[in-house]
Amino acid sequence: MNAESHLWCARFTSVPQAVGRARRAVRAALLAHGIASDTADTVVLVVSELAANAVRHGRVPGRLFEVRIDLGGEGEDKEITVEVSDAGDARPALRGPTEDAESSRGLVLVTALATAWGVRDRQIGKTVWARVSR
Repeated sequence: MNAESHLWCARFTSVPQAVGRARRAVRAALLAHGIASDTADTVVLVVSELAANAVRHGRVPGRLFEVRIDLGGEGEDKEITVEVSDAGDARPALRGPTEDAESSRGLVLVTALATAWGVRDRQIGKTVWARVSR
């Protein structure tokens, strides 16, 4: 992490195994920056869900996905912003899963863990972001 900008960023191949690599890398970066373990666990879970969505729904052959972590400012309202960018056009939508569904829980979980989340378009693809309280 860059102490000046409080930002960490890495790109990953858009394959399922990369989700675990992203989780481990984000956790290590957060702990190295002094973020409390319980907060790091929450951020890692959000990263995991957003990265899994990027691999599953935003994968474009030959394109990477990117994970960015912004530690935010100082003071009472410190939040960590997670951003996952991919090259896909499919925009995430919050849907409640059926009881027997094996998927569709990721954004429900992100909504429960984050103070806010959203999507912004990029020149190619999109960025899904979420904010987690510290």
